[in-house]
Amino acid sequence: MALVHLNILLQHQKQSIIKWLSSESVFSNSLAVTVGVLTGIVIVLYDHALELSSELFFEPVYNAQHYYVIFIPAIGGLLVGIISHRFMKKQRYSIDNVIESATLYGGKMQSRTVFLEVLSSVISLGSGASAGKEAPVVLAGAGIGSAFAQMLKMRGNRLKILLGCGASGGIAAAFNAPLAGVVFSVEVILGELEAATLVPIVISAVFATLVSNVIFGVRPIQISYYELISPVHEAILYLVLGLFAGLTAVVLMRSLYKCRDFFNTLNIHPITKPAVGGLFVGLIGYFYPQIFGVGYDTISQVLENDITFNLLLVLLVLKIIAFSLSLGSGGSGGSFVPALFIGSMLGGAYGFIVNGLFPGVTSEPGAYALAGMGAVFTGISRAPLTAILVLFELTRNYGMVLPIMLACVLSNLVSSALHPESIFTESLRRRGFIIRKGKEVDIMESLKVVDAMKREVQTISVNKKVEALIALMQSSRHAGFPVMDQEGRLWGIVTLKDIRDKVKQGELDKTISEIATSNLIIAYPDESLNTVLQRLATKDIGRLPVVSREDSRKILGIITRSDIVKLYDKTIVERMNYRSENGN
Repeated sequence: MALVHLNILLQHQKQSIIKWLSSESVFSNSLAVTVGVLTGIVIVLYDHALELSSELFFEPVYNAQHYYVIFIPAIGGLLVGIISHRFMKKQRYSIDNVIESATLYGGKMQSRTVFLEVLSSVISLGSGASAGKEAPVVLAGAGIGSAFAQMLKMRGNRLKILLGCGASGGIAAAFNAPLAGVVFSVEVILGELEAATLVPIVISAVFATLVSNVIFGVRPIQISYYELISPVHEAILYLVLGLFAGLTAVVLMRSLYKCRDFFNTLNIHPITKPAVGGLFVGLIGYFYPQIFGVGYDTISQVLENDITFNLLLVLLVLKIIAFSLSLGSGGSGGSFVPALFIGSMLGGAYGFIVNGLFPGVTSEPGAYALAGMGAVFTGISRAPLTAILVLFELTRNYGMVLPIMLACVLSNLVSSALHPESIFTESLRRRGFIIRKGKEVDIMESLKVVDAMKREVQTISVNKKVEALIALMQSSRHAGFPVMDQEGRLWGIVTLKDIRDKVKQGELDKTISEIATSNLIIAYPDESLNTVLQRLATKDIGRLPVVSREDSRKILGIITRSDIVKLYDKTIVERMNYRSENGN
């Protein structure tokens, strides 16, 4: 009898184990382990490829004329231009495309394009382009996760989760920061936190870190130990640093996109554009070689208080220029490490200043450089938790967590107020996609009045007669006009309905002031079309004058229902064409 009971118990346990092994959670977590291990291996190979590329480009010039270094980034840029133009068509991949794939395409990415972009980054960074390696490693990891899921014919949330697993593994392995990898994937890529999503992403980050940093010994920046000298006084100083970091982050983002706009309008062959940008980077690097490549060594020098104040300021400005030229011209790389580089220069210079002003209550400049790194990265990425965790995991220094948090939070507030999009989502916004918290905002909510309004506005003076108004309507075929006062400022609006309701037979000598509506309903250029459309529907009117927020009597344009419909239709067609061209 005892044997029978034991046999039944064993059978029950066996069925339970089989059921557990075949469960959704075990399946997802097993895939996460696989993606994490593969990502860790790929990051190791990427690091070795980057070292080899740098040696191939720069070693031949060590024994040659020193000025040859000017042409190395241009040669790398030319190779990247050939790859992107000949083999990648119009599609390029960066972190913004990973966000786009996760949000709009269910996690699907083109493996061939991912591979070519990672290869381009090896050439670009190896030849001295002033960019970072986090975008390529995120791409590599996300590409592995997406390819693995598509190979297994996975769809929906499973595919999206594996893409997030790869992205978290890429950051975790590259920076020896598994927590930061997890938060980056949730905070930047997926935009949401769910238990079903979090567990596999954590597993992938852990295994990617184990493979790359424990087994193969990949090591990121080495940082000294710092702590607060005077918590009360320095807290205020770190808040001020956060303010400057937020402003610097906005300058960095706008500089990049201004440079990208310039190269987009430059009338030269697309293949040569990265080479032109590389040539300018080479000119800067000839005098200040610190701006070449990723720049870990220079960051370490700043954190060790081994760079002068004047050089910190020079490198702060030149790195922004070199980074903008490198990526704006079509080079390949990321913005994570350049932001850390620029933040370290800003914080280090700021540290010198506060040390001179308050020598008894301030830490060494290196401590402020450390906080500046996190604050500038937060300003461009809108990912304060990622920045805080990256620096904490790099330093293992809990004493600096409070000042880093203060600087990062204020930087985030300042940067968000001055520039609503992050450096990643700005590119998406320019293509018409507004993404918040991992979801696409409704088209009508993403489009602004300034995109649809007419700037050339026909107006009529408040002192004109109804007869003149009718003549204007007949000649222009418009049914309404803004009314201006004697000083040329907006007074009201007059429509065909006003004529019908307020003008009787033979009253053509009435002035516009007698029939126009002076109680204006207006629109602002930064309002969404959805908001304005609701306002038009609620008031049952067909047009709104667009005015300045600073001066509600200064007319900037006019917007009508037909303007809104036309822009909406145009945007829908452009998005359909974009998705068709990119094979999604």
